Formats: sequence, structure tokens, C-alpha cells
Amino acid sequence: MNILKLIAGASIVVWIVLLALLFFSVFSWAIIIFKRKTLKRASLQSQKFLKVFRRSRNLQEVNEAAKRYKASPLASLFQSGFREMVHHTKSNPEPSLTSENLESINRSLIKASNKEISRMERMMSFLATTGSVTPFIGLFGTVWGIMDSFLEIGIVKSASLVTVAPGIAEALIATAAGLFAAIPAVIFYNHYLHRINEMITQMEDFSLEFISIAERLYGV
Repeated sequence: MNILKLIAGASIVVWIVLLALLFFSVFSWAIIIFKRKTLKRASLQSQKFLKVFRRSRNLQEVNEAAKRYKASPLASLFQSGFREMVHHTKSNPEPSLTSENLESINRSLIKASNKEISRMERMMSFLATTGSVTPFIGLFGTVWGIMDSFLEIGIVKSASLVTVAPGIAEALIATAAGLFAAIPAVIFYNHYLHRINEMITQMEDFSLEFISIAERLYGV
């Protein structure tokens, strides 16, 4: 008995289970590869942007540099805060910021941060769903396969290994397929969640740094 022959001879219910598990596995791996690329690019561009931000003494230059790092959540935060700051300073003859203006800038930073968090967490729910659901789908296929084996025993009137083995093996393939889909999804979900949390902390620190710079430049 080889695996392909067992799958080919499986019942329609087990086939549906295996196809469902294949769907979850293929899409979860596509998301894993996509998230790896996007998070890596966001991290690298954030590092480059931070170097420009801390090296430059001109916020307008930093704003121009931010346009080159569109994948960086920090660049997006800076652009949002900078736009709000320019809006308040342009309306005054002498550029200055009040505590109310700073609060408005802080709100724009929070709004931009929430937008970036939503973007980074996009499709993560599918990995979580795959990790939690696919073992049970596989288990359902296993239970169905074992049930078929017992029905076969009743029909053949024999409990020999030759009668039972194919159905049991077919059932165990469903379990293995469920675990094959679930394990990578859980591992990469936790890994990416940790990286996203690190970026969230970085964004919170950057927001505080931006507010501090605005206070020094325009003396609140």
C-alpha cells in the first residue's frame, strides 16, 4: 500500500477533507512567503529611514526622504505628523505650537500607527484560522475513515488486518494532512506576530521622539 493508492481509493468524504486541507495549506504558505517579504522590507526600510531622520536637522529633507521608504511604517508616521505640524505652523505668522496643536499631532500619529498596524496584520487571521481549524478537519477525516473500516468489517464479516488496514491508513492520512497544514501556520503566525509587536513598539517610540522634536523646534 502506498500513499497515492490510498488517496485514490479514499471515500468522497475523505477526498473533500483532503482538498479542504490542501486549500488551507497552499494559501497559508502563500501568506507565509508574502508576509516574510513585506515584513522584511518594512524592517529594512525603517532602519534606513531612522538613520536619515536622526542624521538630518531639516524636517523637510526628512519628509522628502520618507517618500522613498513607502514600505516603512515609521516613514508613514512621520509624513502624517509632519503634515499636521505644517498645517498648524503655516496658519501662524510666527511658527509655534500650542499644547492643543501637539495633541492634534499626537492624534494624527496614533491614527497613522493604527493604519500601519492593520496593514501589517492583514491576512494574519488566516494563519491563525489554519492553525486552529485544520487539525479538527483532519480529525474529522480520520473518524470518517475509521467508521468506514468498521462498516467494511460488518460487510465482509472479517476483522483481519487485510480488511481493516486500508481504511485505518486512509484515516491516518487525513490526520497527517491536517497537522501538515496546521504546524507551519502556527509557527509562522507566532513568529510574525512577535515581529509585528516589535514594530509596534518601534512606532510608539518614534511617535514620542517626533513629539519631543516638535516641542524643541517650536517651544511649547
